[in-house]
Amino acid sequence: MIPLRISQLSSSFSISTATHSLHFSLLRPHSLPLPLSSAFHAPKFPLNVKPSSFSNFSSLSLSLSVPSSNPIRVSEIGASICSGEDGDHEIAPEPQDLSTNGPIYKKTLQLVECSMFAALTGLVYFLSNSLAIENYFSCFFSLPIVISSMRWGVDGGRKTLVATFMLLLVLSGPVKALTFLLRHGIVGFTMGTLWRSGASWNLSITLCTIVRSLGAVGFVLISSFLLRENILALITINLHASLTFVLTASGVNTIPSMGMIYTIFGIVVLLNSGCFMFLLHLLYSVFLARLGMKSSLRLPRWLERAM
Repeated sequence: MIPLRISQLSSSFSISTATHSLHFSLLRPHSLPLPLSSAFHAPKFPLNVKPSSFSNFSSLSLSLSVPSSNPIRVSEIGASICSGEDGDHEIAPEPQDLSTNGPIYKKTLQLVECSMFAALTGLVYFLSNSLAIENYFSCFFSLPIVISSMRWGVDGGRKTLVATFMLLLVLSGPVKALTFLLRHGIVGFTMGTLWRSGASWNLSITLCTIVRSLGAVGFVLISSFLLRENILALITINLHASLTFVLTASGVNTIPSMGMIYTIFGIVVLLNSGCFMFLLHLLYSVFLARLGMKSSLRLPRWLERAM
């Protein structure tokens, strides 16, 4: 590469050649500061230089003499990098914190734990349905979602719920995936979110009972659609016939209305869901306390004294 030098003098232009260097002298009447963000452009005028004169040159050096009144400082340059012909500036990426307390490590740990809990839940539910032992392990299907919600908040519980649903959708089909979502998934997400926020047992059991009841009714409606049979109507008709028989056997000549039948049906569903959620709260509290998460739980006084 041949050295090239440029210096500012008066108002003429000259080219000087030497053994190892070529000097450009740009002569102008006034000294102008060189902007930092723009690249140097060669002067646009014809240059008559013979290529043979450069055959023995080993380098070409370019030197710019900037007036002393406007010096270039390193602190003014910053972290920008000039690339391309148009002088586009790119900011160098900042170093990322990869320590155990950094945000990247925590996000990675959250993603790994949620995926493991989702895989475990989907595998257990799939095997339980395949072996027809779902009734024996149904109380543990919501536990991984509760743990994810308590450890990582709403975001972690939602990721575990969605990942489990998608896994069951691939393995077992939409019917089993919707069954898990309505009967176990939303219940576990609601319970874990309420426990994460520090809600009391009364509020948690009440809301989880409502969610469980709505999930049960939704499951009945989906089953009716798939079977092309109104299962809800069959339940209410059988309940009406049973209640009429009991009243007739008791000597009461009264036929219950359908409004009363629907009210009794709703009360029975709420009682069933309420008892199940109370037992589920008790079981999960004992299990999580044994896992070392007792400080994250808000237990009632009678349970704390018993534990």
